[in-house]
Amino acid sequence: MRLYWRKRKVGMDLVVENDEKDIFIVGGVRETKKGGIEALAKTTGYDPSRAIKGLESLEQGKIFVENFQPWLEFFPGEDLNIEME
Repeated sequence: MRLYWRKRKVGMDLVVENDEKDIFIVGGVRETKKGGIEALAKTTGYDPSRAIKGLESLEQGKIFVENFQPWLEFFPGEDLNIEME
């Protein structure tokens, strides 16, 4: 399994990819149409503290998402480290 940031048109997704190349998005950072930055770390329940608006950069958003380590909630027991770009 792999854990990495994938570039998108308006931001980045934090992706877990299995050996069959199936992907699961566990978080993301987006630039809004108004120029703001939003970040979200996915969860299996409802937790509004895992989303934030008004960030100054995509890098800040990546740090916000990574601090929650959302991949551990969906893939417990997997030894995943974020791959460098």
